Amino acid sequence: MRNRSLSFWLFVTPTLLALGLVVFVPFIYGFIFSFTDWNGLTATQFLGMEHYINLFQDREFLDSIWFTIKFAVISIILVNVIGLGLALLVTQKMKSSNLLRTVFFMPNLIGGLILGFIWQFIFVSAFDSVGSLLGMEWLQGWLSTTGTGFWGLVILNTWQYGGYIMIIYIAYLEAVPGELIEAAEIDGANPLQRFWKVTFPLIAPAFTISMFLTLSNAFKLYDQNLALTGGGPFNSTQMVAMEIYNTAFSDYDMAYAQSKAVIFFILVAAVALTQVYYNKKREVDL
Repeated sequence: MRNRSLSFWLFVTPTLLALGLVVFVPFIYGFIFSFTDWNGLTATQFLGMEHYINLFQDREFLDSIWFTIKFAVISIILVNVIGLGLALLVTQKMKSSNLLRTVFFMPNLIGGLILGFIWQFIFVSAFDSVGSLLGMEWLQGWLSTTGTGFWGLVILNTWQYGGYIMIIYIAYLEAVPGELIEAAEIDGANPLQRFWKVTFPLIAPAFTISMFLTLSNAFKLYDQNLALTGGGPFNSTQMVAMEIYNTAFSDYDMAYAQSKAVIFFILVAAVALTQVYYNKKREVDL
């Protein structure tokens, strides 16, 4: 037992050290610097809660939070619904099942910046051409307004992560005992009833995991936001991650950006842990 315990700590210690040096130590330092006039190199004055008071009066920061929350809610719903739908499709007895799994998952392998530029071409060039040809004005000028920019980001995010979430649901769908489905069918349950009363409760852990992943990803989105809209027009599609980055590296206000990052961390952590807590209650043990 002692040798086994020693081996465990020998393997775990390097990872814990790396995690501490890369994540925990910078986080603690950043939290401390958020109360100072830190410029990225040195801090000469303690300012107390000044940055935190100012950020709650910062209209651009508050607007970016509201925009991010709306984006997160819509994206979480669409990504999970589409991911589950794709998982149900490819777990049917079809010859093309493995091919479809690969095709649906492929967008997740493409980098966010590249995806952003690809969809920017689609929304700007392709949509404008089709809209002009067919006389559909609603297809023209995409990404030039806040509304179309919002839905452009939602479409891009859903297209990229739908296949990734599909894989998680597939793993749990294939673990559902076939005899339970057969028993429900014998008892006269239709396909919708079999899914809602038998399958869905048994894949609740997949729903918990997928909700956590899609929520955290939606809130911290940056590269797609940068490549697709750049926060425009007039910063109206600027998400929180981009707003914090611009405060730090465009406005060169490191301490103020750090205080925004602390509030952002608290917001995401609170929402993520709350949804995990409530979703865990709904899980059913096999």
